[in-house]
Amino acid sequence: MTIEKNNTINDEVEADVELTDEKTAEPVFDENGATAQTIVDPVEEQLEEIQQLQGKLEEAENRYLRLQADFDNFRRRTRLDQEAGEKYRAQNLITDLLPALDNFERAMNLEADNEQTKSVLQGMDMVYRNLLDALKKEGVEQIEAVGKEFDPHQHQAVMQGEDENFGSNIVTDEFQKGYILKDRVIRPSMVKVNQ
Repeated sequence: MTIEKNNTINDEVEADVELTDEKTAEPVFDENGATAQTIVDPVEEQLEEIQQLQGKLEEAENRYLRLQADFDNFRRRTRLDQEAGEKYRAQNLITDLLPALDNFERAMNLEADNEQTKSVLQGMDMVYRNLLDALKKEGVEQIEAVGKEFDPHQHQAVMQGEDENFGSNIVTDEFQKGYILKDRVIRPSMVKVNQ
């Protein structure tokens, strides 16, 4: 019984010690003299700081990805602009030359009444053909109009008429030639369209 009595006494002493600790509510110190509460507070602060830093990191990564995408788009647009500039570099010059081509065509449609006029017209025809060849090397082509279906992207209708030899919406006459530079219409053909 003495062992049982000792155990009972030990239990009562431990209960008294726990009661006194709870009643006094004195903080428990570790070997360095820090309380449990003072250890937990810095850990919570560090966890909050880690979460804040992770949020800032995610925000910075998202901003970086957006900037990278913007820069890639900028490079692509710049490349496309350069390609278009190279492709259509001669457009202004060609547009300025078109009235001269029109004048050549008008002059060559004149009747030659003597040998001197015939030789001048032959010379003009040679110059005209050389000019057309040079323009063709740059990618300029004449728009086919007469006998073709009216295309508002390539033809400018200035008149309408009725001709039994042509179907409906077919170009019957061309008043001014149109031209295409590569895939871009630089001047539409002025045409008469059958109703």
